[in-house]
Amino acid sequence: MPRLDVNRSGEMEAFVQVVERGGFSAAARVLGMTPSAISKLVGRLEARLGTQLVHRSTRKLQLSAEGQQFYERAVQVLADLDEAERAAGADAEPRGRVTLNTSVSFGTHVLVPLVPRFLAQHPQLSLDVALTDRVIDLMDERADIAIRWGPLPASDLVARRLGETGQVIVGSPAYLAERGTPQQPADLAAHHLLDFSYRRRMPDWPLLLGSKPLDVPVRGRIRASDGETLRNLALAGAGLARLSRYHIQHDLDAGRLIPVLERFNPDERAPIHAVYLGRSERLPARVRAVLAFLVEHVGCDPRFTTKPPLNPR
Repeated sequence: MPRLDVNRSGEMEAFVQVVERGGFSAAARVLGMTPSAISKLVGRLEARLGTQLVHRSTRKLQLSAEGQQFYERAVQVLADLDEAERAAGADAEPRGRVTLNTSVSFGTHVLVPLVPRFLAQHPQLSLDVALTDRVIDLMDERADIAIRWGPLPASDLVARRLGETGQVIVGSPAYLAERGTPQQPADLAAHHLLDFSYRRRMPDWPLLLGSKPLDVPVRGRIRASDGETLRNLALAGAGLARLSRYHIQHDLDAGRLIPVLERFNPDERAPIHAVYLGRSERLPARVRAVLAFLVEHVGCDPRFTTKPPLNPR
C-alpha cells in the first residue's frame, strides 16, 4: 500500500495513547475522538502489520510481545517527528516534559535547589522527578535521564560525566561523646553501624590498614533504603554511617557530623554520570536541555570537583 494512502503517524499516536492511558476510552478523551474511532485506528494498524499488538478484554488491556516492541519504537518515532517539526519552525525552544530519576540524597541536596533556576531558563519545559536509591531500568520506568554513581557496566546506556565524590564515615557529636570516637578499624565492632538495605549495597566498608585493603563487615541493627534516611539517623545519634561527601558536606562544615577514621579511609573517588537511552545526536531537545543544565551546574559544584578538607579523628 502506498505510504501516502496510510495515516501512519495518526495510527501510531492512537496506539501509543492507548498504551499510556491504559485503554481506548481514555485515549479517545486525550485525542478528542470517539473510542470506536481509536479502536478502528489501532485495528487498521494491526491489520497492516499482520500481528496483534493489544490483547483486549472487558477489564484490562495487555500488550503482546510485538506490541511492546512496536510501542517502544513508536514513542521514539513520534518524538523524532515532534523534534523535526519544532526544528523546522521559527520557535525551536525546547518544550515538553522530561522524566528524571535520581537518588534521594542527590535529589534533596543537589537537584531540588536547582529546579527553580532550570524552570526559569526553560519556561516551556516540565520535570517529573523520581527519587529512589534503587537502580532502575530506564525503559521500564519510562525515564529520560537517570543519575548514577560508580563505574558503569556495559549496557546500551549513554553517559555524560557530571563529577565525582568520595565516601566518609561520620557520627554526630552526641553519639561520639556517648560511645567514644573509634581510633582503629577494629573499634567499629563496638559501634552501631548504619547500613543500606537495598540489594546492590556494599556489604562491607572498605578501609586501608597501612597499604593493605581492609573490608569491615557491616551488620548494623538499623538499615535504610536511602542515603538521606541514613544521614538523618546519623544526625539523630543512632550510629555511624558511611555516606558520600557531597551529601553531608554542609553537616561537616557546620559540625553536625564528625568524620572518623579518616587516616584509614581510601577515599576512592566515584564518578557521577547522567545516563540515557539512545544516540546523543537523536535526543529530543527537551532531554538535551536538561543534560546541558546538569553538566553546567553540577560540574562546577565544588562538592563534585574537589576533596574538601576535613578534621580527621
